[in-house]
Parts: sequence; structure tokens; C-alpha cells
Amino acid sequence: MTGKIIKGIAGFYYVHCADHQIYECKAKGIFRNKKIKPLVGDNVEITVLNTDPPEGNIDRILERKSELIRPAVANIDQALVVFAIQDPEPNLNLLDRFLVMMETSGIPVTIAFNKIDLADEAMMDRYRKIYEPAGYPVMFLSTYEDSGIHQIREFLKGKTTALAGPSGVGKSSLTNQILPEAQMETGSISEKIKRGKHTTRHSELFCLDTDTYLMDTPGFSSMFVEDMEPQELKEYFPEFAPFEDECKFLGCVHIGEKICGVKQAVEQGKISKSRYENYRLFYQELKEKRRYTR
Repeated sequence: MTGKIIKGIAGFYYVHCADHQIYECKAKGIFRNKKIKPLVGDNVEITVLNTDPPEGNIDRILERKSELIRPAVANIDQALVVFAIQDPEPNLNLLDRFLVMMETSGIPVTIAFNKIDLADEAMMDRYRKIYEPAGYPVMFLSTYEDSGIHQIREFLKGKTTALAGPSGVGKSSLTNQILPEAQMETGSISEKIKRGKHTTRHSELFCLDTDTYLMDTPGFSSMFVEDMEPQELKEYFPEFAPFEDECKFLGCVHIGEKICGVKQAVEQGKISKSRYENYRLFYQELKEKRRYTR
């Protein structure tokens, strides 16, 4: 039987199968011997050992189409990153770190700003102007007023989506509004996997509909791709590419060079200043790290 791993904890993997049953499975020793670790999101083949309670063994991990290191998950089609537009004010440095991480994995990102009941149109327009020219769709919602939730549901359809965001932005409220059916469905295993506010959070995959999954990932506070060469970083700021032909030097990193199409685009307001300043900060971080690790 085939299914999808929706949660993994303490050596047990919970596999959601086509019969809508969730099987508690152990992975065969062959995976350990080959140093392969099953991940949440993996499509797997299992042998059913018992139906009451539902238990099985994972026999095979099917080919992954994508894989993330942090959080360690597989087969993500897209990411929805949630920040509050106010209370707290969005940390754009943290948001840009997340976007770089997703770019390195080739996973498309949509940004959702919550709490628009606390914002005005000028505030929303500000964030549109920063991120839409960089190629990131921007949504606005209010879980408090139940606004924009239908748009989110449509966005999720037919995809496996990673839901991410720092704590305090209303991510849990959004999850509760779009996941009532999934929470009921996984209620039978809640005692086994010890879900609760005082336990360590793990990535967890919820089945919303046929071929529609939402992965609730732990809140993040700091992240970055640390094994990147500084000169690679520019590749993960998509808005730079159209202006690089105007750079005087091939391989321009858009920092110290005098004749630089990207720096000129920043001055002309074609590239967001906050995005460029974060690029400079990340570049320096990578450069410093290289200096101390060589």
C-alpha cells in the first residue's frame, strides 16, 4: 500500500494512505544501513501489519521531487510564509532569509501578511512594492475578521504547501481556520504523538483534500544557507537579473563596483532598498564566515 508520511517522532512514522487510514510505521533497517532517513512529506510503500490498531512497516521511499534541510521535509510544491503587517511589525531581514533559503531549493513562495484589520492601504502598498517586483505574490488577510481565508484555500488546492512564519503573527489562527477537518482526522493519533502546547513542535502534514496537503512547520527565528559562497548569493535575489547587463564587470557582486546596473536600479527605485540592504548584510555574513572557516 502507498501513502504519505504526515508526521515522524521518536522513530515512528505516521503514514496517511488511500484508505484514509493513518498507520503507525517503523522504517526497515535497510534505510538506517544506507543512512537514508524518511522525511515528513515522503511518499512511501508500506506493508500493513495490523488494522486495529493500524500499524505497518515502511518498505520503500518513492523518489523525492524536492527536499528541505530546515525544516527536514520532502515533496513540497510551494511555501506560504506568514508575517503580521502590524503587531509585531514584520522583520524583513528574517523574511528575506527565508526567501533565500526557498530560492536555493527551487520552491516558489507566496507571502501572506496577516492582521490587515490593523493596517491601512498605504501600508499594504508598501509591502507590495517591495516583494511583487522581486517575483513574490503577496496576499493580505485578517484571521480576526475572517478576511482573505477563501483566497488562501484556493491557493492551497492540489498542492503540498509548507506553512511557515515566526511566532506571534497569527499562523496558528490561520491553521485553525483552514484545518478543522484535518484536525478531526488526525485526532485519533493525538495521544500517541503527544501533541500539545508544551511539547516540542515537529513538522506535521495535514490532508485537506485529495492531493491537497498543508505542512505546518515550527516557528522560525533565524535561518540562512550557510554553505553558500558569497558570490552565489546574488543568484537568489531574482529581481537583480534584469539589471545585470548594465554592470561593467562580468561576475559583478553589486557591492563595491562603481558601474553596477543593480545599484543603479536601487537608486532609481526599481529594486527595493530594504531588499538590497539585506543582500549586502547577507553577503558580509557569508564573507566573514568564509574568512573564519578557511
